Amino acid sequence: MLTILFVADIYAQPGRRAAAERIPHYISQHCVDLVIANAENAAGGFGLTQNIVRRLRNHGVDVITSGNHVWDRKEFVPYLQESDTVLRPLNYPVEAPGSGSVLVTARNGTRVGVINLQGRTSLPSTDCPFHAARAEVERLRTHTPVIFIDFHAEATAEKLALAWYLDGLVSAVIGTHTHVQTADERILPGGTGYLTDAGMTGAINSVIGVRAELAIQRFLSLVPNRFQPADGPALFSGAIVRIDPVSGRATHVERIQDTVAAPE
Repeated sequence: MLTILFVADIYAQPGRRAAAERIPHYISQHCVDLVIANAENAAGGFGLTQNIVRRLRNHGVDVITSGNHVWDRKEFVPYLQESDTVLRPLNYPVEAPGSGSVLVTARNGTRVGVINLQGRTSLPSTDCPFHAARAEVERLRTHTPVIFIDFHAEATAEKLALAWYLDGLVSAVIGTHTHVQTADERILPGGTGYLTDAGMTGAINSVIGVRAELAIQRFLSLVPNRFQPADGPALFSGAIVRIDPVSGRATHVERIQDTVAAPE
């Protein structure tokens, strides 16, 4: 059996702190073979840095996925071209730097294909995630039946439709982007594990990671303001997916959500 730990959107310092504390624990306690983490907001709530990538690797993260915020720090964008395990969404044009998928070897020796996709509802325009996913899945399946997808999308229907579209062809479709964990984990008839949104790894007392008063101010006034990350206790959110490495079918999908105390 192959066990994958997926860490939901790591948001700013509280999220990094929670990830540092809980990832090694889950690897040990659940015999995790591969860790995938979405970290597009890990640097102060906007983008990524090479230093954060290095720290996440030290905590045990094998593949880092992202979404529309991966471009927020221009100095990081060239790094996407250098690293094959820090992904940007696959369905950006081919001219965009970086890769949207990778084939990695888990700790138990299983080869795993990881795909990062971005939805098109209420998000910047990209190529069709359905067509892009289908073509890449067919390519990866010549190497392994185990394929994991992080679908970074706003619309729940878009995420669920993609899972049904790929049911039986991929091992799991786990959604990100909304920062709010859903309670609909399941295994589809063809063996694809599914969760609409894995949630957020970040400050509990916040509006999706942002200081509540700043989010409220924007909703009240409609005037853009600069969001700042909240602090205090954090949530560590995500999912554990167990997969039969021979068939590629998911056998177990479990939501996880732990509270990590604020630093003293």
